[in-house]
Amino acid sequence: MSTLAASDDEWAVLPDEQLLDRRLCDLPIAISQSPLLFDSIRALRRELHGRNLVFRPHFWLSDEWFTPDGIPGIAIPFYLAHPRLARLEGSQMLEVEGGTPQWCMRILRHETGHAIENAFRLRRRRARIALFGKSSQRYPEYYTPRPHSRSYVLHLDSWYAQSHPDEDFAETFAVWLNTPVEVWRERYAGWPALRKLVFMDQLMTEIAGRPQLIVTRRRVDPLHRVTMTLREHYDAKREHYGLVYPNFYDRDLRRLFSDAPEFHTAMPAASFVRRIRRDVRRRVAQGTGTYQYTIDQVLRDIIERCRQLGLRLAVSEEQAKLDFAILLSVHTMNYLHSGRHRVAL
Repeated sequence: MSTLAASDDEWAVLPDEQLLDRRLCDLPIAISQSPLLFDSIRALRRELHGRNLVFRPHFWLSDEWFTPDGIPGIAIPFYLAHPRLARLEGSQMLEVEGGTPQWCMRILRHETGHAIENAFRLRRRRARIALFGKSSQRYPEYYTPRPHSRSYVLHLDSWYAQSHPDEDFAETFAVWLNTPVEVWRERYAGWPALRKLVFMDQLMTEIAGRPQLIVTRRRVDPLHRVTMTLREHYDAKREHYGLVYPNFYDRDLRRLFSDAPEFHTAMPAASFVRRIRRDVRRRVAQGTGTYQYTIDQVLRDIIERCRQLGLRLAVSEEQAKLDFAILLSVHTMNYLHSGRHRVAL
């Protein structure tokens, strides 16, 4: 694909409010223009070659990461094709999924698991169904992870393998592709998930060197056919990930902050949480694997609840910041354990 003329990049200097009114299909971008995507795809092909797999998925830009059923190819979100769009994604969703080389590779390996399963019709095999479950199982809009389960490998955040049998297969493939056999055998020793990795190793050995059965290059929802505006896209995306959290953390907030008269001159707790919001959100996201946008909804509710309760700092700011990070992490994990928290697919 040829390089675009400099004048075609004028859209990239628009402020967010103007850029959001652009349609996705009108964005003059391509995978070949992104060093991140170009290098990551090349690295993925090297990994496949290193496993003696001749399968090579095809790629296209769309509105999100996905691999369509029956298609041996991978859709990549548009925002990874240009730094201006990555910045917009960050401002709208507080993070850029796949925006670093390591993160991009993790997702590409996962999606390749879907694509190779399509390419060789692997989901029809009885042993695959017995270990992972049926692909025909309905995809949930949200799922409730079990963080301590050993029946699934750990690759993407949020215990993603637990969301659906197809995701379990793709996550297992990703671990197999990127991890030497002696490493995954040791790491998952004693785990039920080890049986899945052993099966994957045998399955990939069987198809090594063989051409794929499905060779279509069809693309589903390519970017040039996505007519929604960026504003419409992000409105829908935020609604999807912006889960509503119940206000059942009053007791913990009162333990950390206070409405006692002796603290009436101290900083309001709502102001304090707003001040540390960005940093604590990032740290909790890293520790729990939860979307920053979802955590930000919790913070928004906490800030409002602190205001309603009239809470103020009762300890030093340094101590309060440390204690609040723990509080937020604990409540995030409580959601994951209890089922009150659901991860959006």
